[in-house]
Amino acid sequence: MTPWCWLVLVAFSHVTSSTNPGVKVKLTDNGIEYGRQLGMASIQKKLNSIRIPNMSGSQRVSVIGKVKYSLTNMQTVAVGLPSSAVDLVPGTGVRVSISNGYISMKGNWRVKYRRLLRDSGSFDLSVKELSVSTDIAVGSDQTGRPQVSNVNCAATVGSVSIKFHGGASWLYNLFRNFISKALRNTLQKKICPLVSDAVSDLNPRLKTLNVLAQVDKYAEIEYSMVTPPAISKSSIGLSLKGEFYNIGKHRETPFPAAFFSLPPQNNKMLYLGLSAFTANSGAFVYNAAGALSLYITDDMIPQISPIRLNTRTFGLFIPQIAKSFPGLLMKLLVKTVKNPIITLEPDTATIQATSTVTGYAIQPNGTLSPLFILNSTTSVSARLFVNGMRLAGSVTLNKMDLTLETSYVGDFRVRSLDNIMNMVLKVVVIPILNVQLGKGYPLPSLGKMNLVNTDLQILKDYVLIGTNVEFTA
Repeated sequence: MTPWCWLVLVAFSHVTSSTNPGVKVKLTDNGIEYGRQLGMASIQKKLNSIRIPNMSGSQRVSVIGKVKYSLTNMQTVAVGLPSSAVDLVPGTGVRVSISNGYISMKGNWRVKYRRLLRDSGSFDLSVKELSVSTDIAVGSDQTGRPQVSNVNCAATVGSVSIKFHGGASWLYNLFRNFISKALRNTLQKKICPLVSDAVSDLNPRLKTLNVLAQVDKYAEIEYSMVTPPAISKSSIGLSLKGEFYNIGKHRETPFPAAFFSLPPQNNKMLYLGLSAFTANSGAFVYNAAGALSLYITDDMIPQISPIRLNTRTFGLFIPQIAKSFPGLLMKLLVKTVKNPIITLEPDTATIQATSTVTGYAIQPNGTLSPLFILNSTTSVSARLFVNGMRLAGSVTLNKMDLTLETSYVGDFRVRSLDNIMNMVLKVVVIPILNVQLGKGYPLPSLGKMNLVNTDLQILKDYVLIGTNVEFTA
């Protein structure tokens, strides 16, 4: 079995929470078909490993009496599973069925009769009309990941024919039917255990599920299930928590996840909806970690800029700065004072941030002399895109509004600093932010999973990613 099957099988894993999800996943008919193909390839590989132990015994033949026989070196030559299906039973489970399968084998035969008379040769075995039906159940392991097991497996071998080569044909034709029946019964008993092994082989791969995906040194995202899946005849819907946490400190966000539903689209294998709640929980976490603050110094300003972070430049707009702190470099501290708010509207993602900007003069001994504190309300637009298995983005400035919180150099008109602060935001703050956003944030994934032909839409209160999927070995 393959990692893709998790998206089908996890539907039955244990769920304890009832909160609204931050992330929703829908596996469509196309995705289920891809999973069927991968699953059949895995089962076929298992059946290719069928090994029948050497068989020996005796059979009384009316013409010549007691015949002792042995069949040795039996091995599989080919396996075919031309007809198979994965059926979703709404509210019940997943049923895998195989029909019209075939297996070809070869081996050696030897017989002994009338004491010293012996004969030997080779044989070809053909198994036809092989059918398998199995239900798959899923529990959970100690880590909270799904764990699968095979139940109610039934296998039927429709017919077995054997063709002997070498020796006396009149002899082995006498007990051909007996041998065929014995091989048929042996094969039939071996098929379900191999199918069960194929299902069990999925468990180590399920352990790669990034239930807790680390983003960086500040944050991780939890992708555990929060509600039972919605199973229809043609799709499976999964609800994942989709919440950011500070690493090692799983404090819940002070706002709940709102309900949202995915549109009825089915062109792609997989649809993934990431809500505004998920994004805003990230903003909450990074703000709580103190990661949304930045010291800005003059060496961060491009050399070609005529505007410098020093008391001479700022003194042009606030004369008291140049007078009281002549010839000094300056430092700005930009720090959020509220959690940024991410808003998702059709084709538009907007981030609203409320910050303070504190200006300091850097004294020759390195101490900082406060000059002013400004209140800043900033709006940026975000462009989102999928980069590998991550959701990434970049932002551009919409507008910034400044008001004076505190002045240590007397009254001044805040609007006189608009151009300087806009320049600082555009050439320093936003590029630094875009570097971080460009690294992206991990999406739910399993094993060596790749997204193919991905589309991204920004809708009301969530981002919809439609994609095909490939797994690499």
